[in-house]
Amino acid sequence: MTVFSNGSETANLVASSGLLQQLWTANWNLYGNNDPNERLRFQVYSQENYNILAFVTSPLTLQADQADLASLSTLKEKFPVFELLCSKNNPTFAINKATILLFASYHNILSELKNELCKGPPYKPLIITGHSLGGSIASLFTLWMLNSMDLSKTKRPLCITFGSPLIGDHCLHKAIFQSQTWKSCFLHVVTNQDPVPRILLHHKPAHQKGVYKPFGTFLICCESGSACFEDPDSILELLAATASHGAQSQNPYQAMPSVDYGPVVENLYHRTFCKGATELVDWAKQPFEVGIIRQLQAIGVAQPQQQQNIDIINLIKREKQLVSKTKLFDPSKKLNDMKIYMVYLEWYKKLSKNDKTGYYDSYKEKKGTCEFNVEVFKKELTNYWKDMVKEAENKPQKEGASFRIRWLGAGTNYRRMVESLDIAEYYKENKLNYETQGRSHHYIRLEAWLKEWEELLKEENNSGGKQNNSKKESVASILTIDSCFWAKVEEAIILCNLLKTEKFGAEEKVKKLKDFESYVWGLLTNYEVSSEIFLTGSSFMKWWKDWKAYKKTLGSSFTSPLDDFMESREYVDYDGGNWSPPIYTRPF
Repeated sequence: MTVFSNGSETANLVASSGLLQQLWTANWNLYGNNDPNERLRFQVYSQENYNILAFVTSPLTLQADQADLASLSTLKEKFPVFELLCSKNNPTFAINKATILLFASYHNILSELKNELCKGPPYKPLIITGHSLGGSIASLFTLWMLNSMDLSKTKRPLCITFGSPLIGDHCLHKAIFQSQTWKSCFLHVVTNQDPVPRILLHHKPAHQKGVYKPFGTFLICCESGSACFEDPDSILELLAATASHGAQSQNPYQAMPSVDYGPVVENLYHRTFCKGATELVDWAKQPFEVGIIRQLQAIGVAQPQQQQNIDIINLIKREKQLVSKTKLFDPSKKLNDMKIYMVYLEWYKKLSKNDKTGYYDSYKEKKGTCEFNVEVFKKELTNYWKDMVKEAENKPQKEGASFRIRWLGAGTNYRRMVESLDIAEYYKENKLNYETQGRSHHYIRLEAWLKEWEELLKEENNSGGKQNNSKKESVASILTIDSCFWAKVEEAIILCNLLKTEKFGAEEKVKKLKDFESYVWGLLTNYEVSSEIFLTGSSFMKWWKDWKAYKKTLGSSFTSPLDDFMESREYVDYDGGNWSPPIYTRPF
């Protein structure tokens, strides 16, 4: 943790750069020659290194009878723009009625604007700004842009609003908070003289349980200083506690702009943030707490001589928890540890191959001390990837897809390496039907995401058949493509044992075993199965011995390409990458 909280550092950076003055000027200029019939006005200002998009609204736009929340579920059929924010654990949310109706009425015009801004090259970073209800529109437009821009070619848009009212309920906050990168795109500037940001503070939506909840970072300003906070409950308390008497008595529905933010941002530019008289010794002992208190003092909330109307201790506690949650799950840093565990499992795989048993069966039998370490590393890897999958599912749709693609390669290697160990433990306990009854959800999701990505690549590249050259060259070390391969082997072994003891249903069992043969042959012809399955001590070879013996009782006509492959020991050439699949014309 640095000396100041993250919010304070953000405030210093933006305010000291002079950017706030430039953005407010862009908003203010839109009020000139305002047409009262034009409810929404916007303008793109092209700068040398970035573009500014500003939004303002007419005074008649913010009406008292439109303060309620409109549920996304009631809008998505006619207006599905913001479904991108939904996720498995947060399927819907609500947005201020006035804001969403205004946005929807300008949807076609805003669509053209969005498409134009997404065009390139050249690609310029975009800063989106707005005042009052125009700030709410700016926030929604930013969320829309986040789903449309090619972030590999340009930076994420930054949204900075002035005096914007609250926009949505706690589910909207949750949807945005689920993405660390998205929530960092929003900064809302609020002065204590402005009633508009506080208009929905205590509003109880009709016939709804939800209430308004802020998202993003709030820069709260007054004549004596400024403070920056991200925790939504802290923001709600501070918006109420910092409202001046003039803001409390002013009608927020009157003609706007009710507050000129020009002097406010100019004061910010010339002021040093968070001045205070706290002793240096206290600062050194508790830098985070002192940083928060100095910010509160700067906006007149934590002055010793004043009676407090907020709980400072709880406010500090919430801000600490917010920082902890942000840092708790950092997949980039922890991935290096996971790579070390994967290297150990690779070493164990090679060791098992040298013992002529194989990775799967060595772990299943657990004869040595190595398996204890493997079990520990397997647990660490599984906990990590369960968290990763949960994180991806909880993210908004677009951001979640980006997250999955970024980590899909590592997740696929993990699944193919570790799931076989779970299968070994499962069948060691004499259980049945792993794929339908025992498979973990995170394996299913990782596999599904890989298939989705492969289909997307196939469509983009119009690729035909698979190329086997790279697989042939590395066949000695590859992981079997189907991470459930050993579960299929175990089920095939069970079927062979049943054929020895049960005559009833033999035809169905034989058909399933023939299908398994066909499945194995398909893997072989594409070099998609590890050569370790042919080790003398492997479960696959045990199955093949039983199945071959049973097939002999059925006559010589019951043969297959796999028979020829196994009898001629072509798997030796397969292991060296020197085998080429023959072309069979007879039915298999």
